[in-house]
Amino acid sequence: MQDEPERADPNAESARPAGPLGAGVERSLAASLYLAIIPVAILVLAALGAFVYGAAVFVHSVMDIARHPFPVGNQVGLFLLDIDLFLIGGTLLISAVGFYELFIREIRVDGGTRIPAWLEMRDLNDLKGRVIAMIIMVLAVGFVELALDSRNGLQVLEIGGGVALVIVALTAFLRLTGHGADRDPATSRGANGGEHR
Repeated sequence: MQDEPERADPNAESARPAGPLGAGVERSLAASLYLAIIPVAILVLAALGAFVYGAAVFVHSVMDIARHPFPVGNQVGLFLLDIDLFLIGGTLLISAVGFYELFIREIRVDGGTRIPAWLEMRDLNDLKGRVIAMIIMVLAVGFVELALDSRNGLQVLEIGGGVALVIVALTAFLRLTGHGADRDPATSRGANGGEHR
């Protein structure tokens, strides 16, 4: 039997060297990735704003509750608003970390990783999955807040149905694209069986 010809590695660099113009274009494109610093900075500032606003709402809520402690049910919504604001801030921060890791470089200080393993981003789908999970949490908390404050049961039912449909759609999207929590570890490996990083 004859040996089959060896297949070319799709990840191997092109055998044809880039000319001076091509090399300049490639350097420019590589440098343009640093433009991602702009959304990273804006997302970090927005996250800081959400956290500061959440802290201000908390202080205001505590003062309101101290002045008028009863009925308790009406006061619970104030703390749910805080949860919502902090979740939104967390989502913005996760997005900032994801943009930085995907477009610029891994976050490492003194040779070690400085972020939790669950926050490491290997590809855009990792970022999408984490942001969608946070959006689902924000929707759930927002719905509970509305349900506590609403006097119209039909309105709560209608909004709850809409929120449920959005959550089902987002969850189905994550599952169908293979980037949900139970994805196959083999799909997160490179072509040569190694990790992306």
